[in-house]
Amino acid sequence: MGFISRWLDSDVGHSFKTSPVAIVAALLVFICVFCAAFAPWVAPHNPFDLTTLELSDARLPPAWTEIGTSKYLLGTDDQGRDILSALMYGSRVSLVVGAVSVALSVLIGVGLGLLAGYLGGWVDTLLMRLCDVMLSFPSILVALLIAGVGRALFPNAAESVAFGVLIVSITLTGWVQYARTVRGSTMVERNKEYVQAARVTGVANHRIMFKHVLPNVLGPVLVLATIQVATAIITEATLSFLGVGVPPTSPSLGTLIRVGNDYLFSGEWWITVFPGLMLIIIALSVNLLGDWLRDALNPRLR
Repeated sequence: MGFISRWLDSDVGHSFKTSPVAIVAALLVFICVFCAAFAPWVAPHNPFDLTTLELSDARLPPAWTEIGTSKYLLGTDDQGRDILSALMYGSRVSLVVGAVSVALSVLIGVGLGLLAGYLGGWVDTLLMRLCDVMLSFPSILVALLIAGVGRALFPNAAESVAFGVLIVSITLTGWVQYARTVRGSTMVERNKEYVQAARVTGVANHRIMFKHVLPNVLGPVLVLATIQVATAIITEATLSFLGVGVPPTSPSLGTLIRVGNDYLFSGEWWITVFPGLMLIIIALSVNLLGDWLRDALNPRLR
């Protein structure tokens, strides 16, 4: 509690308290993360428990649309799974894939960006040309390529490697932005007096980079990482919609949207509408938090 009170008294905390948009976005993110993390205890049903599913409950409408015909608040999908419970479990898949892929992208991008910006020369040229090459491959194309190779090499392990395909494909195309951002900030920092003083006193380059330069270039990285979480979640849903993401038996948001799309014109709109709304809420709230964090960490706007 002491840490929270000190943070609220800081400049960033004051900016948060005076921003209704940031408060609402943070509340929505907290609710989504809480429901996803504690889905086994919060969700009314377990969509993974096949013993509780009944095909007679398939494609039931939401409870309030036709009173007395459904016991499910948001209806059911084609397998009889509760949509509300599936959204909680599906949000867990999307948030885990988004957080892990962004974390790996940050580690790779920050490390390579520090090397390119601090050392310069042929190292900088090589890494920046690698960034140019990676920018020409969208994550969807990379995922399709990795999924095809994985299914050819491991035909019996398609479901077990599905999450790996998602994380690797998003990571391979996501680290470039961090590398370029950190490279530009590092090129500015390496010419400052504190870096020159550290060099004169004989401090090793790796200690200068990670102990002195890195803390001063993390501000833009935090903002970019917050925004990229929403992008990674949307990418995961897109890949799952295309059938490259998580297994069809997993109630991912993208999978639910794909399944509901087959029944959209037959009147079962809730199967695809509610997962789509959930995806919009998560992505929008995370993006709004990223916009607030960008303004809060910008000294020119204080």
